[in-house]
Amino acid sequence: MDTTQIRLAQRPVGEPDASTFTTVTEALPELADGQVSLAIRYLSLDPYMRGRLSTAKSYADPLEIGDVMIGGTVGEVVESRFDGLLPGDFVLSYSGWQTAAIADGNQVRKLDPSVAPVTTALGVLGMPGFTAYAGLLEIGRPKEGETVVVAAGTGPVGSAVGQIARIKGARAVGIAGGPDKVRALTEDFGFDAAIDHRAPDFVDQLRAATPDGIDVYFENVGGAVFDAVRRRLNTYARIPVCGLIANYNLTSAPEGPDQMAGLMGQILTKSLTIRGFIQSEFTRSHGRDFVRDMGEWVGSGQVRYLEDVVDGLENAPSAFAGMLRGENFGKLVVKVG
Repeated sequence: MDTTQIRLAQRPVGEPDASTFTTVTEALPELADGQVSLAIRYLSLDPYMRGRLSTAKSYADPLEIGDVMIGGTVGEVVESRFDGLLPGDFVLSYSGWQTAAIADGNQVRKLDPSVAPVTTALGVLGMPGFTAYAGLLEIGRPKEGETVVVAAGTGPVGSAVGQIARIKGARAVGIAGGPDKVRALTEDFGFDAAIDHRAPDFVDQLRAATPDGIDVYFENVGGAVFDAVRRRLNTYARIPVCGLIANYNLTSAPEGPDQMAGLMGQILTKSLTIRGFIQSEFTRSHGRDFVRDMGEWVGSGQVRYLEDVVDGLENAPSAFAGMLRGENFGKLVVKVG
């Protein structure tokens, strides 16, 4: 079986573009005992992938030039030499940007399409949903009546954060870019308030939406959004830092005065807790609870989700670049085949 792959051609300076990637078609090796061959049906696009294009020191090794782009996938089993998986089964794997793959049977997770659409394994019932669940409940620890603010609120992580906060009795305020996303925060996801960070009166909107200050800020963005939010933080506020997408394509330090002294002063005088995290560190402690709780919440409609589906693997690079600009509306998924 042949596979068409999108590989890293060169490291981007700033925003990834067409020259960042190259497309190659090659034959897959023969299946060995314990393996399955997969036809990739859906590919997840996520902000963390931008960091893997860089050689800057991080929590994971960078991709090498010529490597297949990484990514979570939903695949359909075409052939199996692994007990427990049959042709026609759907599995979650980490096969990356390609149309077909060989995977070890013990490294994939079988999906049940009768329980939830298989694409949810890449979103609300997968890594992004778990990121929201573990980061908010372990680091944010929202209490009943507190105010939780989350940036990139209509994304797969942010939308889940706000809805989980409300389930726990907190007040959820979402920040998003543009009137359609702001509307979705309240109408689709049930947030208590929504703010447009692109609006000229963003700071005033934030102040009006958080009259009692902010107790938990779930950080997905950084940049100017964080600078505005930090001025509303209450004493003992908690800040889980999940992502800093505003910085991912920067080629130089942001313009303007150095904010570090002011931030450090706040950390001291307001006893702030700022904790970065990678979701995998909580798998053992929170994995089973997440499967149980999120499954129940999605099934009952307490947690809703939106998916932004792009058709065709060839469109993954442009969709990826658009996601880094905030153009996606919901969990970004590529329908491969």
